[in-house]
Amino acid sequence: MKTLIKSILFIALAGPCCGSAVAAGRFFCCNDATGKQTCGDILPPACYGRAYRELGGNGMTVRHVDAPLTPEQRAQIALEEEQRRQLEEQRKEQQRKDAALLATYSAENDIELMREASLADVRKAISNAEGRITEFRARRDKFAAEAALHQGKGNPPPEVLKGIENAEQEMQLQEQVIVTRQSEVAIIQAKYDQDLQRYREIKRQQALSAVKPTTVRSGTPAASPAPETPPAAEGSPAPAVPAAP
Repeated sequence: MKTLIKSILFIALAGPCCGSAVAAGRFFCCNDATGKQTCGDILPPACYGRAYRELGGNGMTVRHVDAPLTPEQRAQIALEEEQRRQLEEQRKEQQRKDAALLATYSAENDIELMREASLADVRKAISNAEGRITEFRARRDKFAAEAALHQGKGNPPPEVLKGIENAEQEMQLQEQVIVTRQSEVAIIQAKYDQDLQRYREIKRQQALSAVKPTTVRSGTPAASPAPETPPAAEGSPAPAVPAAP
């Protein structure tokens, strides 16, 4: 502070040159590497790469200039900006998925109906594969029985052996189909479970947004209901109505 005061007094007493510099707003101060305040009518070299202040003709600070960012700070800012960008992309993607979900299902029952339809297709494929296995097993057994007729008489005909081989290969293929389809059942169940959970969350959020709290002004008494006129006793005359003047 003493250095700043001395610098201002020096410029004030130094004559028109320095006075015009201050009036022109070319008076700068900063703390140098040792922590001492350094000022000048141009930015002192000791202020390069540091935060500094610009003072007006009245010696009051007119603006602050931050120090340049370090490589670490720039890297941190870039990282934060990338994180914000990713979060925004995720938010937009979730909005797109939610809109598609609501366009697909109008009620929870729709989800269950589509689940059952998807599962029915998979179950049908499994049943077809099982039927094919039964068919090829019967074919294999037929060729095996024919091969048994040649036991002790030499090798069975090549077409018989080939028939057995082909049938066993087809049975293995259909067994792989069944395993694959059974894994699809778990995938379908998980998919529709997620759809149902998200659908309920969206509807719950919509219900909460639709509720508007009622504001009651504190200190305002509630209006009292008007008193009821007691009914006239049976046999008593009705109260007289005063005539207009």
